Amino acid sequence: MKTWGYWATCAWAVVAFLIGQFAALAVVVWWRSGRLNAVLDTPYDGVLVTLFILISNPITIAVLALAARLARANPADYLGLVWPQPRYVTTGIIWLVGLIALGDALLFVSGRTLVTPFQLQSYTTAAAAGWLPAMAFAAIIVAPAGEEILFRGFLFRGFVRSERSAWPAIVVISVLWAALHIQYDWAGMLQIFVIGLFLGFVRWRSGSTLLTFFLHALFNLEGTMETVLFVKFFSYSPHLF
Repeated sequence: MKTWGYWATCAWAVVAFLIGQFAALAVVVWWRSGRLNAVLDTPYDGVLVTLFILISNPITIAVLALAARLARANPADYLGLVWPQPRYVTTGIIWLVGLIALGDALLFVSGRTLVTPFQLQSYTTAAAAGWLPAMAFAAIIVAPAGEEILFRGFLFRGFVRSERSAWPAIVVISVLWAALHIQYDWAGMLQIFVIGLFLGFVRWRSGSTLLTFFLHALFNLEGTMETVLFVKFFSYSPHLF
């Protein structure tokens, strides 16, 4: 399969990401009556976060599919959208559960909260606006789809060109993926980096971005469930619900 070179891969990824982000920003600003300051003052608002995810990710995916097509490749094959073998699915789920349990245990013993301010604020504001179903769909399905196609799909295809380049590429991609999540503190970004290493390894061994999407969706589902439980049983603002 013909693939884009390293620099072309980076350029396409940046262009795809920025087009999606600016398109989402334009809609969100319009949603806030054209007031950019209103958006910047409430970056964790659940409605705005949901709109950003729902708009930016499909656009990014479309641009990356175009890039794969221009490389004269089948976009599904180029992006690794193939069904994994069942044994990889089972092993992946087991390892993911273990990593989540270990991460949560380390956060707990270190005295850090399992639910970040970003999760709490976006959830409560989405609930107050009646946007929880849309936000859940965006966080559990749309965001993992866009991020996996960008990082474990497009970037992985362009960076991993041999067995020797696999782990360096996985590390670089995981760093980039973690750096994208600036809404979290260093502990949250470290956890995302570790999960990124795991997802990169799964992508390498299974050859399937569909599997990494599934595992990523499970990871986000677990985080969403932790947020719901925290708000329902440990929050001091039950009137919001």
